[in-house]
Amino acid sequence: MSRSRPNILITGTPGTGKTTTAELVAQELGFRHINVGEWVREKGLHSGWNQEFECYDLDEDKVVDAMEDVMGDGGNIVDHHGCDFFPERWFDLVVVLQANNTELYDRLQKRGYSQKKVNENVQCEIMMVVMEEASESYRPEIVKPLPNDNTDDLERNVATIAGWVRGMIAGAAAQQQQQQR
Repeated sequence: MSRSRPNILITGTPGTGKTTTAELVAQELGFRHINVGEWVREKGLHSGWNQEFECYDLDEDKVVDAMEDVMGDGGNIVDHHGCDFFPERWFDLVVVLQANNTELYDRLQKRGYSQKKVNENVQCEIMMVVMEEASESYRPEIVKPLPNDNTDDLERNVATIAGWVRGMIAGAAAQQQQQQR
């Protein structure tokens, strides 16, 4: 880790709890939370609305350009359902949240997603699409899958991620101290 504070990506199929987890981890650590979906909408980092998928078609180059400076600073918790377009050098930890298919189905229905969108996202979770993306895009030792089916899982995941990050910071500080000797 070359930054004084690491950057963490929390990814997973829509409905797995990325935003809630990211908000809580950022709050726990005093880090910045970047909800990529919000950035896309607020900063116009898209190429228009996709009727079929009921979302904006994000422009990956615009997203990366908009995030480049803040990522260099470290101390970011990024949440997004895709992960393969972010530069590998940005992240020190990639957490893939996963949910039971029945739980995920119910969460997506409560969001008011169309049946087609619910089914596609549940299929993605069944096929472990996001986990595969993360595994192919980042070093295996930094990719960590975590189940996120209920409040107990959420609380445990926030504590686990915060613990990992604190360990990274302590390890980087110890390494820097040793190099100064």
